[in-house]
Amino acid sequence: MTDLRAFIFIDQLQPQTLAYVATWMRGTLPRAKMAAQIVEIAPGLDIEALTDVVLKSADVRAGILVVERQFGTLQFHAYSTSEVAAAGEAVLKFLGKRREDVPAPIIQASKIVTRIDAQHAFLMNRNKMGSMVLAGESVYLLECQPAAFAILACNQAEKAAEVKVVDCRMIGANGRLYLAGTEADVRNARDAAERALRAVGAK
Repeated sequence: MTDLRAFIFIDQLQPQTLAYVATWMRGTLPRAKMAAQIVEIAPGLDIEALTDVVLKSADVRAGILVVERQFGTLQFHAYSTSEVAAAGEAVLKFLGKRREDVPAPIIQASKIVTRIDAQHAFLMNRNKMGSMVLAGESVYLLECQPAAFAILACNQAEKAAEVKVVDCRMIGANGRLYLAGTEADVRNARDAAERALRAVGAK
């Protein structure tokens, strides 16, 4: 039986969130302000059959299809929110699930580090794929489960604050998010990210 771990709707992809994900996306690249849906399931291989259902049910484009040892992740998008919603409904119907069946995400860590030291910034930047952390900036760090919820937190934080997306890991056992900026902006980003996750049941 397929376990639906994450079912995330994003009304408008924000520019940095989109650009970061596009750096490793192997499917069709989305455009700014497109709507998107992210689905994470287990076992991982079941995502292939689910992708077939999605692409035949609505006029959407697949951007991410990842099959891991345990989990499978699919991201699809379109300018039309109704097409994305129709494909999302097809997912639920195929799996025999309701939105209420999706487990709430877990916030495992939510921290702010203020006025980053130059050495610390250097170490962070060695592992990043997005913008660079600069010495003296503050950084917001989030870890969540399932991993896919990191993109929801990132997108909503970007809507709410002038921050740089340094890293956003939405594949794997845990999701991780690094955002940098002024201390005030980073605090606003943290509040928006946590608010987005709590809106879907996180505690």
